[in-house]
Amino acid sequence: MRTLRFMLVLLAVLAGVPATARAQDPQQRIDTALRRAEAAGIPVSLLNGKVAEGRAKGVPADRIAAAVERRLVSLTRARDAMAGAPRTAPVTAADLSVGADAIEAGVDPSVLGRLTVSAPAAQRAVAIAVLTELVSGGERSDRALARVTAALARGPEALRRLPGESAAGQAQGRGPDGAGPPGQTNRGNNGANGRGRGQGGPPASVPGPTERPGRGRENNPGKGNKP
Repeated sequence: MRTLRFMLVLLAVLAGVPATARAQDPQQRIDTALRRAEAAGIPVSLLNGKVAEGRAKGVPADRIAAAVERRLVSLTRARDAMAGAPRTAPVTAADLSVGADAIEAGVDPSVLGRLTVSAPAAQRAVAIAVLTELVSGGERSDRALARVTAALARGPEALRRLPGESAAGQAQGRGPDGAGPPGQTNRGNNGANGRGRGQGGPPASVPGPTERPGRGRENNPGKGNKP
């Protein structure tokens, strides 16, 4: 009787899972995600890098497949949010990669879209990375956008210094928005976390002066979203 009851429950559970999902092994799931990305106009290289790193680290295939599927969702949301980019300055693979990072960090999609439209194409990826860093440090998306926009108006160096200046302000007891002590410890609020944020330089997520914007993002699935 107990065995029969177990079999009935198992059959009920399996009935609720799509047949295609049950039939696909991890590699098939990865291949399906790659086909969907290609059909949506999303560079498959942004997913292939995640696959390559997962395999290099010996991550189980099912976890790699799940990570690829999650990243595809983030890339799709970022693509939709960034759809307003001018035709003369379309979104690049690097822009889309940091855009997906922004979505995963909790940046409001509408804010991401506004920055995509307003930032110069040559600085777009860096601007989005800085926006993401500020939001990760506890700032509201709209406030972070205002600060990034103001820094863009002052020039590339002002933009690159912004995360370090924000971290230094928090270390001095000001909240993420620059006024008063924070009510609680914010994620990424440690200016001495080994990344030099309190030293006025850009965080690790912001490409350096000799790096291509977004470099390593598409090939670094381990950061923030490990398979």
